[in-house]
Amino acid sequence: MYFFEKLNIGGFFMTKEKKKLPLAVWIFVGLVLGIVAGMLLMKTPEIAVNYIKPFGTLFLNLVKFIVVPIVLFSIMSGVISMKDMRKVGSIGMKTIAFYMCTTAVAVLIGLVMANTFKGFFNELTTSGLQYEAAAAPSFIQTIVDIFPSNAVAPMVNANMLQVIVIALFFGFGTIAVGEQGKPFAQFVESASAVSMFVMDAIIKLSPIGVFCLITPVVAENGPEVLGDLFTVLLVAYIAYILHMIIVYSATVKVLGGIGPVQFFKGMLPAIMFAFSSASSVGTLPLNLECVQKLGAKKDVASFVLPLGATINMDGTAIYQGVCSIFIATCFGIDLTLGQQVTIILTATLASIGTAGVPGAGMIMLAMVLQSVGLPVEGIALVAGIDRIFDMGRTTVNITGDAACTLCVSKMEEKRQAAIEARMKAL
Repeated sequence: MYFFEKLNIGGFFMTKEKKKLPLAVWIFVGLVLGIVAGMLLMKTPEIAVNYIKPFGTLFLNLVKFIVVPIVLFSIMSGVISMKDMRKVGSIGMKTIAFYMCTTAVAVLIGLVMANTFKGFFNELTTSGLQYEAAAAPSFIQTIVDIFPSNAVAPMVNANMLQVIVIALFFGFGTIAVGEQGKPFAQFVESASAVSMFVMDAIIKLSPIGVFCLITPVVAENGPEVLGDLFTVLLVAYIAYILHMIIVYSATVKVLGGIGPVQFFKGMLPAIMFAFSSASSVGTLPLNLECVQKLGAKKDVASFVLPLGATINMDGTAIYQGVCSIFIATCFGIDLTLGQQVTIILTATLASIGTAGVPGAGMIMLAMVLQSVGLPVEGIALVAGIDRIFDMGRTTVNITGDAACTLCVSKMEEKRQAAIEARMKAL
């Protein structure tokens, strides 16, 4: 029961209404508390692992559970609402071009930073190193694997590329049959709305989820675990930040018409969640919500973001550039300019070639090392703190997805306006 509905004192009007704190603030609070709790539990990490981590895993499972319905129904809904297959093709070409270009720039930044600071790297011993890299599928095999042999398996296995393909086929089919497809279109729209509601409900638990995810990471990987790898980790994170500030700020400003401050402020919830969870797919629902609030069209966002969560790996490309130089330094090898150009090309193409493959980051790094003749066993030097690297590179990856979405959305908006202007002129 409220004592006063309204109070009027000295001409000042006060109401019972309280301004709610934004979700980003609560996620930040959860992140900070998680770090503090993790530091307090460093001497007894089993407490964090056994009693806190399961709740983080539970939350992440809930997020991953809603990803497939969100992607499936939102892409179908987006394609149907476009009513034009050519528009989907236009969006797809712009998206892939953006991702390829930014990935190439990312690995270049990683190489430049690593070459600049390699004199500070601690050269670790390489004797007795062992690492068995998972086999990377061929590019042709990757193309074949994109197309599912049945409609159920991709959803069960959360194979996002195959889910996207299914959504596109059913979306195109609905457009093609015209009037007969209207009942199905209404079902898709309804299912998309229900999925969004469930997603919103799950996202509200993000502060608790972030706390439970970050606490065991800090508890298990205290400062001492970094040891001799602190410098290479620091260089990677500086490169992550530079790429986000320089590349994404420029692209969203020039192509998306959004100021960098507005962009990063709007992306804070997704950024903090990605950092704590280290999961691009898990961050997808929150990322979708953030970009739509920043002005991205729903039909564009529902197509670009799932594709980005699968094939866009800017953060991973930076990690590969830095780790390649570090591993080469440990083995006493100086990479030539030609070899470093090869790293850029290999990392860029590998981001597509390993799309949807479990452990894609490590497979990509193995491919990069092999392309310039570096021992794959060198991966063992950085494997111990891969989770720490992964938190940063996932953050970069999802931020790049969002930047691409906003840019493509704005470009499509201009394209549509130009088409309408030409139609009126005729």
